[in-house]
Amino acid sequence: MGWYQKLRQYFPPEEMKKKEQMEALLKQNPHYKKEETDSYIMLYGEYSDFIFVDYILVDKEKRGQGIGQRLLEELKAKGKTIILEVEPVDEDDPDTVKRERFYLSNGFKRTEHIRYYRDVGETSPELNRMELYYWSPQGEVDEEVIREQMVKAYEDIHHYQYEEYFDRWEPDPEKLIQYTPDAPEQQVHYLEQGDDHDPDQPQV
Repeated sequence: MGWYQKLRQYFPPEEMKKKEQMEALLKQNPHYKKEETDSYIMLYGEYSDFIFVDYILVDKEKRGQGIGQRLLEELKAKGKTIILEVEPVDEDDPDTVKRERFYLSNGFKRTEHIRYYRDVGETSPELNRMELYYWSPQGEVDEEVIREQMVKAYEDIHHYQYEEYFDRWEPDPEKLIQYTPDAPEQQVHYLEQGDDHDPDQPQV
């Protein structure tokens, strides 16, 4: 089974890019990298001052052997801020609880003032609420900086050749990733094409 099929078996459709899009990223985007062994698959974007982790998948037969922790340590050794996106914790979904516990135990912090919605799914045009976690060799980092870095990764990776691979309008990452320290929680949703509102503006 190929690496893309393995990712599709594990990650929900709304978190998966199209296969052709990911292959183009690996061939044409110098920042995007893939590491693959029999034990794991990791895809990430590396920039001068930060790393964005796109996917990490450890083979189910190899879990519990510290592979995920080792991969994070290898990224930390590069001496750059690391950003990753995680499904919000759902107490009824043990996997989300374990995932958060894993990243927190490895020194990652969840951003408190970034409201983030993602649209990269192969099959779903809906916006998906995600949480951002980060680790930095400097410890605490201004979340406005994290937000700026994530916008760059979103534009460069999630929206790579977007119009070529998705038959829908391209939302603005500047609006999907917002630094809102004083704003109450709000729900963002897509507009249907043909709506009278600005199609680039997520509605709240």
